[in-house]
Amino acid sequence: MDDCIFCKIAQKELSSEVVYETNEVIAFRDVAPVAPTHILLIPKKHIQSLSQLEKNDRADLMPKMYDAIDELVKKEGLNEKGYRVVSNTGKEGGQTVNHLHFHLLGGRSMQWPPG
Repeated sequence: MDDCIFCKIAQKELSSEVVYETNEVIAFRDVAPVAPTHILLIPKKHIQSLSQLEKNDRADLMPKMYDAIDELVKKEGLNEKGYRVVSNTGKEGGQTVNHLHFHLLGGRSMQWPPG
């Protein structure tokens, strides 16, 4: 999408601190972190949200997203103390960028309920 900030990051039209990248997935540090570790993971393909995933994306793309999370958890040293993975979906779910993304949060104690 032409006006999608995450598509622009994936296409390297906007700079970001990339911490993981494959042909299908890119992960970068959030510009306004809410935890010591706050990484955004996105598919390079524009998908609006979890509710817009097609069957083939669920089968092919989602395992790659989870592989990225697993690698980053180890790389960031979060696997011992714990971490949180969040995907907001839709306006009432708190989604502010209409491109599927996961927040990987760690480095501090997480509270519940989150908000």
